Amino acid sequence: MGKGRDLDSAGGLVLGITVVAAAHVAGGGNLRMFVQPTAMLVVLGGTAAALLVSFPWRTSRRAVRAAVAAFFQRPEPPSTLLPQFLALAHKARRQGVMSLEADIDDTRDPFLARALALAVSGLSPQLFRQMLEIDARTDADRDEELAEVFEAAAGYAPTLGIVGAVLGLMHVMQDLSSSGGIGAGIAAAFVATIYGVGMANLVFLPIATRLRVAARVEARRRELTIDGIVALHDRLHPSVLEDRLTGYLRDETSGSRQVSAA
Repeated sequence: MGKGRDLDSAGGLVLGITVVAAAHVAGGGNLRMFVQPTAMLVVLGGTAAALLVSFPWRTSRRAVRAAVAAFFQRPEPPSTLLPQFLALAHKARRQGVMSLEADIDDTRDPFLARALALAVSGLSPQLFRQMLEIDARTDADRDEELAEVFEAAAGYAPTLGIVGAVLGLMHVMQDLSSSGGIGAGIAAAFVATIYGVGMANLVFLPIATRLRVAARVEARRRELTIDGIVALHDRLHPSVLEDRLTGYLRDETSGSRQVSAA
């Protein structure tokens, strides 16, 4: 993940909640009606319990950490790797590939550090490319699993919202003698459904999508790294390497041209 904060995502979440609340108030509703701790307990507690049954605790914990990072920070684009590879290419042509070993400890990107270590290990390019591709597939599967955690949560939350609504209706039906509170009791019961559907569509599904977007960016970075490290090992001229790696950045470069043209 990049260091820059992505406030648009957080703003989108706030906007979604504000729109729902404003629509409720515009229809004559009272926001205090949404304050239902029991309904929140059923939806959030039940969803958390279902996730613990579905996924290992370690996976769920990593998913939450990744969600915080993905939701508030922009992923670091592949274009940030290009200057590093050009500098490494100039050094490899002047001093040889083995000179790149000194750059491993200074590399912030763990995948690039791993690639550099394999490039100077004496292995053939075919072999260390295969090893890096295996690592890349493993990382991609891990990233997909994190998104699946929130997709699963989006499936559980609405159903548990219905469970909370039914529980609320059961409490209302037990006290039919107090006719004055039946309407308010039924309205409060359906707050659980709002919680479930709202959490699924305003929080869980957007986070799952956000994680997949970040995962695609990371996958592109890994692909560029694999191709770039093989080119370094082959001691390609820096200008040729730049042309070769620019193909991974067409979306970014076309976007920048569109912005500048506008």
